[in-house]
Amino acid sequence: MILLSFDTEEFDVPREHGVDFSLSDGMRVSVEGTNRILDVLKANGVKATFFCTGNFAENAPEVMHRIMDEGHEVACHGVDHWQPKETDFAVSKQIVERVTGRTVYGYRQPRMFPVSDSEIARAGYRYNSSLNPAFIPGRYMHLTEPRTWFMKGSVMQIPASVTPWLRFPLFWLALHNLPEGLYHALVRRTLGHDGYFVTYFHPWEFYDLKEHPEFKMPFIIRNHSGRQMMQRLDRLVKMLKARGQEFVTFNEFVNRNGGMT
Repeated sequence: MILLSFDTEEFDVPREHGVDFSLSDGMRVSVEGTNRILDVLKANGVKATFFCTGNFAENAPEVMHRIMDEGHEVACHGVDHWQPKETDFAVSKQIVERVTGRTVYGYRQPRMFPVSDSEIARAGYRYNSSLNPAFIPGRYMHLTEPRTWFMKGSVMQIPASVTPWLRFPLFWLALHNLPEGLYHALVRRTLGHDGYFVTYFHPWEFYDLKEHPEFKMPFIIRNHSGRQMMQRLDRLVKMLKARGQEFVTFNEFVNRNGGMT
């Protein structure tokens, strides 16, 4: 099984590099990127989960409805991606449910930073996907955390996939920068070991970042961005489909693995 997901947030990465970047600018980039992602998924007939910030949901309701109309799951990703707050667990759920008219079951913290398990449960989520069980300098040091799904009370924890032994992260940056054949081989090895595969991307990766030097984006992010990333995602999906893999939403995964209702 493949759990494909997208952290659907307002683009704020230039702010990490000292660029004054407004919410409207960030939304413009992310809306275009999300529609490109949806085009790839629709062409391949696969489902995914979109973890959306409250900012994105409120400022792009038409895109939110396209996500739902095309059969994907909507989950929560905080409120303001740049300034996460402790109250985001509950507030983001309220916002996204109001915009979509649907119950939201899952949460992922911006930048996959630590979250309060008790608050996640109290807010009524069934699953939390806020763990990248790898070592990434400046971001994560989670080498002793479980690699695969586990329960904390009533909430299923669904970490991003890393390779079995070295815990190499197979998230968005890996597909940007590794040779595609190597990335596909690592995905297949992880699938064979774990029986399922979890990865995540962002809409702004599918925007043509190389055409905007004013964003001051590092090479590892600009590399293969935009339409090249659309092609890489398309080839990844096609490779997995050719191997008979089923694409499921995170909530479907919880249902199949006995998560609490």
